[in-house]
Amino acid sequence: MARTLKFVYSMILFLSLFLVANGVDYIKIFCIDVADCPKDLYPLLYKCIYNKCIVFTRIPFPFDWI
Repeated sequence: MARTLKFVYSMILFLSLFLVANGVDYIKIFCIDVADCPKDLYPLLYKCIYNKCIVFTRIPFPFDWI
């Protein structure tokens, strides 16, 4: 009984990882212009492409602080 509960519990945790990872794609912000998208948060950059705000990640150059 306890072994079955542990298995079910571990499967729920394992499957929830996929639900969380796929949940990011369901957030859609519609736009007409770049001004309609959220403001830049440093690692994230929003662009209006095909009337949807698409998120890009900025990868800083290693010597960007110099």
